[in-house]
Amino acid sequence: MIIKEPESMDELVYFTQRELGEKGFAKVWVYRGDCPKCGKAKMGKPRDPKTGKVKVRAKEYVCPECGYTVPKEEYEETLTAQAKYTCPKCGHKGEIEFPFKRKKVRIFDPETQKKKSVDAIQFKCEKCGEKINITKKMA
Repeated sequence: MIIKEPESMDELVYFTQRELGEKGFAKVWVYRGDCPKCGKAKMGKPRDPKTGKVKVRAKEYVCPECGYTVPKEEYEETLTAQAKYTCPKCGHKGEIEFPFKRKKVRIFDPETQKKKSVDAIQFKCEKCGEKINITKKMA
């Protein structure tokens, strides 16, 4: 499977580039989807009428053509994520497409020395089957 890397951030809903342990790496992105109502334009976050800037923290996506609005969670579950990665366990370099759904996963926090639950998108290495988590960035 050949996946196309994005040329501009304007065509994306989500993008991240992460180091995974010592030898792992992942670059993940999600393209904006077409409007489910009119199909003419790509859905996007609403814009501020005064400044014209995108409202980054908006809880919905809007079609610029017909004005159709969809809640953020509902819209993002219909999208497909694409990734180029190097598995941290076996070193396999691969490309994969998977549903863009965040799930709760338990990870070890080295600062507090405890396990905690965080949101992550997850996919498996094509070679060894290792689960690779891309956690939501915590400040």
